[in-house]
Amino acid sequence: MFRLRSFRVCSRRLFHSGAVSRDQVLDQLQTCSAEDQVFDVVGRNKAKLSASHVSYAIGQLWKFQRERPHMLRTIEQVRNHPQFLTLQVLAENKISLMDDASVVDMLYVVLRLQVEHHDSLVQQLVTEAWNRLERLQMATLSKFAVCLSDQFLQHSPLMGQITQIVSQRLDSIQDARLLTPLMNSIFALVSPQLRDALFKKADFLLDQTNPLHFNNPRRVVQFLRNVKQIHRPLLEKCNQLLLQNVPRMDVEHISIILGLYHSMQYNNCDFRLAVRQRLMELVDTSTDPATFTKLFASLGPLGGQGVREGLNSRVVIVVSHLRSILLMVAVLLKNLETYRSVEITRITQSLILLHCQNPQIFSRLRAKLLHHLQGSVYPYEVTMLTRVLSVLPSPRPDEAVLSRVNAVIPQCNLNDLNTYAMVIAKWIRNDPSYRHNTSSKYVRLLQTLNRCGRERLHGFESLDGVLEEVKCLSGEWFDEMLLEETMVTMQKLIDQVSWTNVHELGVYLTRTNYFCAALMDRIASVTIENIDKIHYSATYSILLPFAVLNYDPPKAEEFFDVCIQHFTPYISSLDPHLLVLFAYALALADYFPEEVVREIFNVDFLAKLDAHLETFPDALNMRIRLRLMELNRAVCLECPEFQVPWFHERYCKRLQKRANSSISPAQQQIHKMLGDVLGGMNCAKVGVLTPYFYTVDFELVLDRHLHPVPYSEPIQLQISESGNVHWQSGSADRERTELPSGARRIALEFLDSKSFCKNSWHMKGEAMMKKRHLEILGYHVLQIPHFEWNSMELSTEDAWKEYLRKKIFSELP
Repeated sequence: MFRLRSFRVCSRRLFHSGAVSRDQVLDQLQTCSAEDQVFDVVGRNKAKLSASHVSYAIGQLWKFQRERPHMLRTIEQVRNHPQFLTLQVLAENKISLMDDASVVDMLYVVLRLQVEHHDSLVQQLVTEAWNRLERLQMATLSKFAVCLSDQFLQHSPLMGQITQIVSQRLDSIQDARLLTPLMNSIFALVSPQLRDALFKKADFLLDQTNPLHFNNPRRVVQFLRNVKQIHRPLLEKCNQLLLQNVPRMDVEHISIILGLYHSMQYNNCDFRLAVRQRLMELVDTSTDPATFTKLFASLGPLGGQGVREGLNSRVVIVVSHLRSILLMVAVLLKNLETYRSVEITRITQSLILLHCQNPQIFSRLRAKLLHHLQGSVYPYEVTMLTRVLSVLPSPRPDEAVLSRVNAVIPQCNLNDLNTYAMVIAKWIRNDPSYRHNTSSKYVRLLQTLNRCGRERLHGFESLDGVLEEVKCLSGEWFDEMLLEETMVTMQKLIDQVSWTNVHELGVYLTRTNYFCAALMDRIASVTIENIDKIHYSATYSILLPFAVLNYDPPKAEEFFDVCIQHFTPYISSLDPHLLVLFAYALALADYFPEEVVREIFNVDFLAKLDAHLETFPDALNMRIRLRLMELNRAVCLECPEFQVPWFHERYCKRLQKRANSSISPAQQQIHKMLGDVLGGMNCAKVGVLTPYFYTVDFELVLDRHLHPVPYSEPIQLQISESGNVHWQSGSADRERTELPSGARRIALEFLDSKSFCKNSWHMKGEAMMKKRHLEILGYHVLQIPHFEWNSMELSTEDAWKEYLRKKIFSELP
C-alpha cells in the first residue's frame, strides 16, 4: 500500500513537472491566427520573451502577410505597430543568442516586412551573419545571399566572400532550390570558370529535381540573362521544364518568364502557344486591375485578332478600376520622399504611357528626378534619370542636368553613351537657341561623347566585352561616329573569335550591314573547326551574314555544308519560323538542301507555322510570311525538280494592292532619259510585274540588231496552270508573246543604298538573288548602282544619257 501511495505521489510530481516545463509563451504564439493576436502576446510577455520567441513572433507576422494577395497585405500597419518596435529592440538585444539559421531567417523576414536597409536591426543582423559566414550551412548561406541582393549589395566585399565559398563548396550542393538563388545573388562576381561550373551544376541538378518545381528553371533562366551568356542546351532544358508547368502558372509567373525571354531575345513557339492557352483560361478570373493589366500586356502580343478583340471588350469592364489606379498614383505622389530613383522613374514612365495630362504631377516628378540626379554617383542611374527627364515637357534641360551628364560621361559604357547621344539630339531639336550658337553646350557635350566613345573602344581587351556593349546599339550617332572604330577594335581582337561567340559576331555583322572579310573569314574557319561544339540553333546566326552580305569565304562550300549537316538532324526540333528563316538565308546563298525544303513545304508543317505565327507580334508575323513567300518563289524558280507548288498568288496580289506604287525621283529621271536614249517613252516600261511577283524598275526589248522595240499596249507576264511562264499582251501585241529570234528582254534595275553593304559597294545577297531569278525568267539584267548614277562624273544630262547608252548597248553579252 505504501508502495502504491509512493508511486502516486511520484507520478503527480512528474506530471506537474512536465506541465511547468512547457513553454507557455510559445504555446500562445502558436495559437495566434492574426497579427493583432501576436502583438497582444508580445505586449503581455515582454519580460519573458526569449530569442526564440522573438524569432517566432516576427516569423508569424510575415507568414500572415505572405498568405494574403499583394493588394490585401498590411505591411505598413504591421511595421508601424508599437509592439513591432518592441520586437525590433528585443531582437537587437538577443542577436548573439540566436543560432546561425535564426539570424539569417530574422534578416530575411524583416526585409520582407520592408524594414529600412539602414535600420540598426538590419545592420546588426548583417554584421552577425558576416561574422559567422564561414560556418553557415549552404541553405543558410543561400538565404543570406538573397538578403544581400535585396539590399543591392551584389558588388560588396561580403558578396565576394560568398562567391568564393560557393566556388569552394560547389560540389557539396545537391539541391537546385539552394543553388539557383545563390547563382542569381553572386552573378555579378562570378569568373568565367565559375560561371561554366555553375552551368554544369545547374544542368545536373535540374535533372534530379522534381519537375513541378518550376521556380528552379525560372531562376536558371534569370541567371543566364544576368550573366548575358546564352547557354543553349541549358536554356532549352529550362524551357522544357517550364513548358510542362504552364498549366500550373498564374499571370504573375507567366509575365516574369515572358519578360526574361524577351530580354534574352529567345522565342519558343510551343511555350508561346501553351502560355496563350493558359492566359486565355485566366481571363475571366483576372478581375483585379493589377493582374488584368499584366495579363493584357502578356496576352495581347500572343493572341490573334479574335483574342485581341476579346481583351478589348474585357478592358471596358476593368477600365473603371484602371481610373482608380490613376487616382491612387496621384495619392502616392504625396509620398515621393520615400521612393527610390528607380521607382520614381517607373512612375513617370507609366504616367507618360497612360497619357496623363496633369502638369502639377509632372512638375513634382521632374523636381524629384532632378534631386536624385544631382545626388547620384552611379553612371547607370544618372543615365536612367536623364533619359526620363528628356521625355518630360520642358523647353530645354537645366544647367544642373547638363553639368551632371558632362561629369558622368567619361565613366559610361557604350550603351549609356548611345542613350546620351539620343537625348542630346532631342535637346537640340527642342532648343531653338542651338541654331544661332554652333559652339553651344550641346556641341561640347557631343565632342565629349565622341571622345569618350573612342577611348572606351580603344581600351577593350576582350572581344566578348565589345560584343556585349555593342550588340544592341543602333542610331545615327553610333553608325556615324563609332561603327568604323568598333570594327577596327574587333579586328584587333580577331584571335579571340571562338566557337562561343561566333554566333553573336554573326548577328552583329548582319544587323549593321557591315562588310568585313577578315572577320567573316575567321567566323567560317572557327565554325568549320568547332562545329561539333556549337548548338545547332546557332548555325542560323553564323550563316546569316554570309547570305545577307553575299560573301563566300575560303572553303565556302565546306563551310555551308558543315553547317547544313549540323542542323539538318534537328529540323523537326526547330521552331517553324526559325526553319523558314534558315531556309531563306540558304536560298539567298543559292543553297537548297532537299530535306529542309521538303520539311517546310508540307501541309502539317505549314499548319503548325500558321498556329505559331498567331502568337507573334504583327510585324514579325508579316515578316515570316513574306520570307515564306520568297522562299516558295526561290524554290519554284531554282529547284523545279522538287515540284513544290507556287501557292502565294493570292497573297502577292493582296500585297500588291496594299503596296505604294509610286516611283522615286531617280526612277522618274531615268525613265525620262530612257525615252531620249531609246527614241521614245513607249520603248521602256516602268514598274513591270513579273511572274512570281517581282517588280522590274524598267523593262525594254531590243531586237537582234539592238534596236528598241516599242510597246503599243501593256504586256503582262503570267503563269499557266501547268506552272509554265509565258507572256500575255493585248490583241495588237499578240504576235509578241514569244520574242522574235535574236531579240532580248532587258530588266534595268536601279540599286539604291539598301542593295549594298553599309561600308562598301559590295552588293548584298537579296539583290543578287533577284538578278538570278530574273535571268531564269528570261531577262537580261542590267543594274544601275546609286553611287554611279549620283557620282560627280554624271553631273550633266548628257553624261547621264551617255551612261545609259553604254549600259544598254555595250554591256549586253
